[in-house]
Amino acid sequence: MRELRALGHALLVSGSMTWEILWALILGFVLASVLQAVVRRSTIERLLGDDSPRALAVATGLGAASSSCSYAAVALARALFRKGASFTAAMVFEISSTNLVVELGIILALLLGWQFTLAEFIGGPVMIVFLALWFRLFLRARILEAARSQADKGLAGTMEGHAAMDMSIHAPGSVWRRLRSGDAVTSISHIFVMECAAVIRDIAIGLLVAGALAAWVPSSFWQRFFFAGHPLLSKVWGPLIGPIVSLLSFVCSIGNVPLAAVLWNGGISFGGVVAFIFADLIIVPILFIYRKYYGTSMMLFVLGSFYVTMVGAGYVVELLFGALGLVPSARHAKVGETAIRFDYTTVLNIVFLLVGAALVTRFVRTGGRPMLKMMGGDPSTGDGHDHSPPPPGASPQGPTPP
Repeated sequence: MRELRALGHALLVSGSMTWEILWALILGFVLASVLQAVVRRSTIERLLGDDSPRALAVATGLGAASSSCSYAAVALARALFRKGASFTAAMVFEISSTNLVVELGIILALLLGWQFTLAEFIGGPVMIVFLALWFRLFLRARILEAARSQADKGLAGTMEGHAAMDMSIHAPGSVWRRLRSGDAVTSISHIFVMECAAVIRDIAIGLLVAGALAAWVPSSFWQRFFFAGHPLLSKVWGPLIGPIVSLLSFVCSIGNVPLAAVLWNGGISFGGVVAFIFADLIIVPILFIYRKYYGTSMMLFVLGSFYVTMVGAGYVVELLFGALGLVPSARHAKVGETAIRFDYTTVLNIVFLLVGAALVTRFVRTGGRPMLKMMGGDPSTGDGHDHSPPPPGASPQGPTPP
């Protein structure tokens, strides 16, 4: 009976967090879908040919307008590398697409506070600069050539089909003209549903794990683990341990934000939270995908490089925000139980659930359902085929087997 009460408590905490962030999740995915609808895949492939500062800046911007699913981002980065993008630009694109996307910023602000959103969008470019310098200093041609040879084998990872789909608006003209075209709503609805389908598992796991940790693990454990009683040691320890906790959590994409909220309430440092969130790209399942895509040597190099630069970015954020007085003094992330009542959260949830339902209806009516079956797809990320949304009544084309 005690076990059932404990399970119910954990589910109640998870459910309350879900209710708090539901409208923000839908809003974030809608905004991200609009961005992705106007950024053509051919544009991304054309602009990432080297590791110059300009190319890396473009990779950062295009990544921020791309998929927030970590697995799809990793698959797309491999596809870009196979099509001629520099490895550095591909990795920068990957980092940006999971850490600088609009939906992540919205959820961070809602669960943790606006300071964490600002820290993420400042720390992300800092990490990218560190990574570019690290690669230039330490990435050897031998490892890079071995990685390219392995990548060209086209071995399947996860979300290959989703990464291969180009669902952007193909109408000619400016961004605003394309958004006013007849295909705009269809394209946005397809991207919205596919993005939700890609990350729903990680979000659900993140919420369930966060609820279990908040309900079952006493705060005294976290305070000892993060040295909460030793301010200086805590600031040193947080960015070092944050990525390791993330690596072992198996939760990626924006699903790790609820976990970050639990850790913040538990006593991890401000910079530790930022480093933890960055580390969704080195969780154990993704490390196995790196090994399959690029070989063991490059997988280990990427792991070490990402860890060092995540820690470095965490320290920079800790020092900068501490000096500016922007580190929150209270630890009141929205993790505890919250009764559902008729307030602004309920109103926003209803409004955005209706928006989401309208986009799902559009997705179904324009022949989008077969695309869901193609999300895993074949390892044909470099096949050059167009995977744009079909016109109403037509069947969408998916990745063509090699």
